Amino acid sequence: MTKKSFLIATLIASNLFANSIDFNMAKVETQRIAPNNQDQILSFSNSVKEPMQSVVNIAAKRTVSSNAGNIPFQMFNDPFLKRFFGDQFNEQFKQNRIQRSLGSGVIISKDGYIVTNNHVVENADEITITIGNSPKEYNARLIGKDSDSDLAVIKIEGTNYNPIKIGYSDSLQVGDLIFAIGNPFGIGSTVTQGIISALNKDDVGINRYENFIQTDASINPGNSGGALVDSRGALIGINSAIITKSGGNNGIGFAIPVAMVKDVVKKLIADGKVTRGYLGVVIGELKPNLAKMYEHKKGALILDVAKDTPAAKHGLKRGDLIYSINNINIKSRKDLQNIIASFKPEETININLERDKKDMKIKITLGNRAGLVTSEANNGKFLGGLLLSEINANMIKRFRLSSNVTGVLITAVEPDSEAEKVGFQPGDVIIQIEEIEVKSFSDMQQAIRKYNKKDKRIYINRYGQTILLAIK
Repeated sequence: MTKKSFLIATLIASNLFANSIDFNMAKVETQRIAPNNQDQILSFSNSVKEPMQSVVNIAAKRTVSSNAGNIPFQMFNDPFLKRFFGDQFNEQFKQNRIQRSLGSGVIISKDGYIVTNNHVVENADEITITIGNSPKEYNARLIGKDSDSDLAVIKIEGTNYNPIKIGYSDSLQVGDLIFAIGNPFGIGSTVTQGIISALNKDDVGINRYENFIQTDASINPGNSGGALVDSRGALIGINSAIITKSGGNNGIGFAIPVAMVKDVVKKLIADGKVTRGYLGVVIGELKPNLAKMYEHKKGALILDVAKDTPAAKHGLKRGDLIYSINNINIKSRKDLQNIIASFKPEETININLERDKKDMKIKITLGNRAGLVTSEANNGKFLGGLLLSEINANMIKRFRLSSNVTGVLITAVEPDSEAEKVGFQPGDVIIQIEEIEVKSFSDMQQAIRKYNKKDKRIYINRYGQTILLAIK
C-alpha cells in the first residue's frame, strides 16, 4: 500500500469510527426582564417558534412475546407448571405481538441527530419520525441508548435540519419561566408553560443518575423526550417523566438537565454506548448531626468500601468525607455519584477528602461500572438477558425454593435473549461462576469483573439439581 493510499484509508476509518458533534450553543449572557407598563402584552411566540421546528414525533414499533389465549402471562414463568409440563408449556401458548409507543424527540444537529428518552425507543424494531407539523415521515436508526440516564440518540438521513439551541442548566433558578415542547400522538407540536419548581431533584426513583429539573408545565403522555426550553427558546432539559396517580398531569414533571444530556449524547454518538467510571464505595449524606464531627460541612460520606475495587486499592476508608474531585466541589451524595459517572473507566482523578479532621489528596484510577450487578428491587433491568434477585422469604415462597438454598435467583429471562437460548429459566439459582462460589451479588460482581467478555461456566441449582450452562 502506498503512503497516499494509507492516509486515505486512515481518514475513512476515522470518519467511520470517530464521530463527533458540534452543538449549536446559545449565548452565555442573559438578562431577566418583566413588562414595563400595562399596555404591553407579554408574549413568547417568537421565543418558541424556532425550537418548535426542532421537536419531532417518534413512533416506535417492537415485537414482544405474549400468550395466545387467556392464560395470565405470569403463568409462563411459574416454575411449578414448567416442572410438570416442560418447556412445551411455554412455547405452545407464546406468540409474537406488535407493541407501539409514541413519544417526542429533539433535533440537535443539522445532519439529523435526535435525542429522546431511552424508554421511547427501547427494543424498537422500527423507528419513524415526523418533524413539527409536517406529515412527511422519516425512518430513523438507533445510534445508542443509555438506560441509566434514560437517554437515547437516533438519526435520520439528511443535512439541512433545524437543530435546537443548547442552553446552560447550571445557571437556572427556581421561578424561571419555561416551556415544555412536545409532539405527542402525531398531532403536531404543542407548547405548555410553567416555571422551574425545583432543581437538582433526586431520589425520585426514575433513573439511576438523577439530577432533575422539576416543573409544573404540563408534560403529558407522548411528550416524553421533548424539549424543556427557557424563555428565549434555548434547550435546558429533556422532558422525562411525571408523577401522577390518574395518568394525567398533576403539575409535577421532571426533565433531565441539558448538561447531563450533552455529556451522554457526545458519548453515544462517539461510541454508541456510555461507559462510566466506577469507584466502589457506598455513600451517604453528611447529616447535621454528623457535620459537627467534620471541618468541611458539605460532601459525600463513605459508609463502606467494596473489596477488590479502585476505592479499596487506593486506600479509601469508611468515614472519609469526599468534598472535591478534580477541583469540582462535591456538596452531596448525588454530586459524587454523578461526577464519578461523568468520567470514563481507566481515567485517573484527584480526590480531596477529610479523614479524622485532616485534609488528604488521593489519586485514583477508576474502574468500569459495566457488568456490575444490582438487585431486582433496586434496578429491575435485565443483565445479559437475566433478571436477578437476592433470595429472601418472598422469593422462596414465590418460586417454591428450598428454605436453605443460597445464591442469586433468576426471576425472569428476557425473551429471545442469549440466556434463554442457552437454557436459563426463572427459578434457577446461580451458585457458582467458574471457580467463584456465588452466595451474594458481590460474589457475582467479582466473577463478572474477573471473567468479563469471556465464556463462563455457570452452575445453577434448579430445584435441587445442579446444572452447568455456558454463556458469555
